[in-house]
Amino acid sequence: MSEAPVKTKKRFIAGAVCPACSEPDKLMMWSEDDVPHRECVACGYADTLNAQGLSVPKELGTRVNTSALKPAADKSVQAVQFFPNPKLKKKSED
Repeated sequence: MSEAPVKTKKRFIAGAVCPACSEPDKLMMWSEDDVPHRECVACGYADTLNAQGLSVPKELGTRVNTSALKPAADKSVQAVQFFPNPKLKKKSED
């Protein structure tokens, strides 16, 4: 049988300042499976802390790390090549 994640009660951190909105005394902290988390009740900022107490940044979504599939090329679309108009000649400098 699977075990439920161990969670501690959310508590406010006295004197802590939110790194996103700079509001004092708005951060809550709790642990899930011995992994500390914090969240700001003013702006909704949330992150996870590592063993040293430093914020673990979440990886930003980019075209490299997302697994979105590219749409298939439309077979009815053809490339168009433009040729210069021979009637529109550039004036030569004499």
